[in-house]
Amino acid sequence: MKILIQIFKAFSRKELLVFTAAFLIFTLSFIFIAVDFFNKKTVLKPISGGEYIEGVVGQPSFINPIIVGNNDAARDLTELLFSNLSDLSESKKISEDGKIWNIRLKENIFWQDNQPIISDDIIFTIRIIQDPDSRSPLFSYWQGVLAERISERELKLTLSEPYAFFESAIKELRPIPKHLFENIPAANLRLSEYNLEPIANGPFKFLSFEKDRSGFIKEYHLVVSENYFGKKPYLKNFVFKYYQNEDELLKAFNSGAIDGFGGLSSKNLSRININHQIFELRSPKYYAVFLNSTAQPALKDKNVRLALNYATDKKSLIKKIFEGRALPVYGPLVLGMKGFVNFGAEGYSEENFSLEKAGQILEAGGWRLNEDGVREKKSKKESQRLEFDLAVPQISFLTETAELIKEDWSKIGVKLNLIVRSPSEINEEIIKTRNYKMLLFGNVFSNTDSPDLSSFWHSSERFYPGLNLSLYENKTADALIESIRRNLNEKSRQRDLTALQSLIINDLPVIFLYSPNYLYITKPFLGGFDSSTAEHEISLPSDRFKDVENWYIKTAKVFK
Repeated sequence: MKILIQIFKAFSRKELLVFTAAFLIFTLSFIFIAVDFFNKKTVLKPISGGEYIEGVVGQPSFINPIIVGNNDAARDLTELLFSNLSDLSESKKISEDGKIWNIRLKENIFWQDNQPIISDDIIFTIRIIQDPDSRSPLFSYWQGVLAERISERELKLTLSEPYAFFESAIKELRPIPKHLFENIPAANLRLSEYNLEPIANGPFKFLSFEKDRSGFIKEYHLVVSENYFGKKPYLKNFVFKYYQNEDELLKAFNSGAIDGFGGLSSKNLSRININHQIFELRSPKYYAVFLNSTAQPALKDKNVRLALNYATDKKSLIKKIFEGRALPVYGPLVLGMKGFVNFGAEGYSEENFSLEKAGQILEAGGWRLNEDGVREKKSKKESQRLEFDLAVPQISFLTETAELIKEDWSKIGVKLNLIVRSPSEINEEIIKTRNYKMLLFGNVFSNTDSPDLSSFWHSSERFYPGLNLSLYENKTADALIESIRRNLNEKSRQRDLTALQSLIINDLPVIFLYSPNYLYITKPFLGGFDSSTAEHEISLPSDRFKDVENWYIKTAKVFK
């Protein structure tokens, strides 16, 4: 050290400056080289930890997968709390005739109270669903299925007849614990406190919830489950905050109170004023104008239905209402669904928007404009007028759609009277009774892998609780639907499915409109929401959490 000091003292002022500069350059170069080496030899990887806060409009009701129904707020929670039978299964064996399914559960899987998950839990869940007293929305899916115990880890499901899409039913079944519910009568299932404080088996478990004096649940807290059998999520805590409407939700996001939310309407994207990322997901649902020709004789004329199709500008609706964030729909299946056929590629032409052609079709059919500008057809027995009532749920994008359709149809001499009612009134007073001439509504498929069109198009589903909203009745279509459901040969089943789609399109029982994309908004720091998901379809809003185990907030550098 003394020698170094003597050397420094021997330096002239100029030599000292040169030495100091050289030393600094060397040191900085060494640091840059070390940093570059570290960056090249390491990668940024997600690590465990952190809390994510999701904003939701609405309230969770029953956090129980067999009675959750259409409550999206509750479905979000069941997706994170409960695993489905397919994920719980180690193997599935199917008989040649497709009627018998032997399912073996994974080893060492547990409920969150550390009780083992066994075949008895699965059988109990199915039998509760099949009990009419439980009023389970899954009742129709599991009718005629016999569930039997083979061993603690194995069960046998026997179907009354082959069902080509039964795999989808297995994916949608989320068992509940028998040891907690077996002594509760099915009729009292909704009274259980476990419906709000569930003991489940998924990647997260219930921690706590907060509500105000009115009973409104303000927050619901989840924590990662230590004994989850699958890949553990990176996120340690998952919190849901609930709001009355979309305005409150946007305000919460802009203020930083929440980290993400889903289902935002396209027109409200401009109201977000902080940094964010948008995930746009396709959904297997579509909206259409369902035509009830039994209540409106003029709609029995296929040329009238054809003219109305030509007078409906789907592309304009998508541009004006969704700013392009939707797909036009031309048939009973949506792009991306299994079994979907692009008829344009198969030699069929998609109908194009043409007011001129629509007017020509009506004119050729004897429909003449009267003094009021509405088309009529007169005969010796009666006079018919192209004036229709359209029932519309009071939802902004649907009412806007109805107004735009009304405007276009008026240009060809068709008068449309809008009957706007709340969604609950539409369901209870109009759909249940089939008390409508036209209905603007949506069809939602529960699974993208299950193009089962029976509930929407089979003649047996024309009346409530069936979903055949156009009261469509065609013997050939019925035969194709029944064949598709039973046929286990994928190639010949697809032929029938192609024929069925073509038949429905050519019969024009509805005016297909669009399939809106689902928008999920998050702060930029959320990682792991797979970008390929943007090309992936989600059946329900809760499906946005299907890859939640990959979501992360915290990261660390690790060597390759």
